[in-house]
Amino acid sequence: MLKALKTKARNALRLAAAFAPWIFSMYLLYWLEYGGIWTTETPHRGKTLVAILLCGMTLSFLIYSFFAKQTTKR
Repeated sequence: MLKALKTKARNALRLAAAFAPWIFSMYLLYWLEYGGIWTTETPHRGKTLVAILLCGMTLSFLIYSFFAKQTTKR
């Protein structure tokens, strides 16, 4: 019973770690908009938005892939 709980907790932490960069990039976009730093007149706003989200999603994918590879090796 304890081993199953430990395994579920480890999986939940791995999933949280994998999603952290994506969530952080979304929060960064929110913070830029809320703080007034990011306005509609900002040059190249769309390109920057896509780049920030792409970085967050790519890092999340790489971290998740690392954890998945570790799991299959066991």
